[in-house]
Amino acid sequence: MTPIFICYPKCSTCKKARSWLEAHGVSFEERDIKAQNPTEEELRLWYQKSGLPLKRFFNTSGQLYRSMELSKKLPDMAEEEQFALLASDGMMVKRPILLWGDRVLVGFKEAEWETLL
Repeated sequence: MTPIFICYPKCSTCKKARSWLEAHGVSFEERDIKAQNPTEEELRLWYQKSGLPLKRFFNTSGQLYRSMELSKKLPDMAEEEQFALLASDGMMVKRPILLWGDRVLVGFKEAEWETLL
């Protein structure tokens, strides 16, 4: 199965992750998170497969997250609201996301990505 690399092409972390994949000879399908926003269903599936807390799917350093003051609001939001918010705008979602078989990696941490090889 070909890995799916979900990114924002202008993001420096996404560029590092893309370079890492290319340097390791991993061919992948790329998806621009802004042009093809993840759906609620996709986000729910990725969340379940990842084993991560839902908060890890939020781009906490993004302008949208900060302007909406989500650091204050998120702890009191129901899971349903959080998924709807994530699905409302691709820039709300942490990136890159790598979908590789049953694995879902959120953000780029080289050590985590190494475990896939």
